[in-house]
Amino acid sequence: MKPRIIWGLLILTVSFQSCFKKDTEIPRHSRGNVKTDTIAMTENYKYQVYFDLASESKISTDSKTESDLGFECKSDGWHIILNTSDFMKVADIGIVPFGQAHDTSHRTWKFDKSDGNPDSIAIGQWYTITHTDTISNNHVYIINRGMDENGNSLGFIQAVFDSLKNGTYYFRFAPLTGGNMIAASVVKDPTVHYLFYSFTNGGEIKRFEPPMTSYDLLFTQYTTLLFTDAGAAYPYLVTGVLSNRGKVAVAIDSVNSFATITMEIAGKLTFSYALDAIGYDWKVFNFTAGVYTVRTGLNYVIRDKEGLYYKFRFIGFNNASGTKGYPVFEYQGL
Repeated sequence: MKPRIIWGLLILTVSFQSCFKKDTEIPRHSRGNVKTDTIAMTENYKYQVYFDLASESKISTDSKTESDLGFECKSDGWHIILNTSDFMKVADIGIVPFGQAHDTSHRTWKFDKSDGNPDSIAIGQWYTITHTDTISNNHVYIINRGMDENGNSLGFIQAVFDSLKNGTYYFRFAPLTGGNMIAASVVKDPTVHYLFYSFTNGGEIKRFEPPMTSYDLLFTQYTTLLFTDAGAAYPYLVTGVLSNRGKVAVAIDSVNSFATITMEIAGKLTFSYALDAIGYDWKVFNFTAGVYTVRTGLNYVIRDKEGLYYKFRFIGFNNASGTKGYPVFEYQGL
């Protein structure tokens, strides 16, 4: 082949290739540096703190006794949950006169499970369906409001959940001793999972939970079930972390070190949407020394509400003065 033909072919090839754009590269989530933060729950765990990984910020902080019940806000939702940070529990005493005095003896008490399964909540299916309306089963529920951060009882309430119509819950409550019956309502708010309500001060709505798109983790006390050596379950108040309901998934890695966890390793882990996937057992109480020891070798990979991945672990539980109730953690994007 003559040289001029070769040059012609080269020019033609370059011209032909220049007609096509290069594939657009999809940027990966920037790893960034390892971030460290501390959550001030305080020594008696008074505060609940909502935290967002992407913005590296505390979204809101509230006293854990601010509310009693949470009303589900999904368009087809009907569940009513307890504020489990107060160790609340409920007894369904059936169809009995509402507003009269009732006692707490010989009752069957139920707690909400900490994994967030809606089929395992203390106030179960409180209604029947009539046409398009959700109508009460007319059961009276005794609600033990639990205890505050100092262990003081918050008292008892009796309640009847009357209906759910056009996105509004209607219910009544009164002291357990009877009298002073109050009618109340809660209108669904689609920006949150649950809208909360407090029986304090004659009853008031509490926007306890921030918008579901604003946070990933909740640092809080909550009620969970522990088991005796004989296998019997009993409720216990623990301090730990819950995930954003249905939006944040968590995997546990106790094999690899925090520094060596990569996206490739994360891709082989099993993720869970259970609220208590992180939970409370990243620390252990040393009864001899009377202090908590953090399990720094226990790592978590978190898929946040936006689908981004982070590795995460706890490195402390005390503040600079040595006071418990100040979880210290580090995390990094993958």
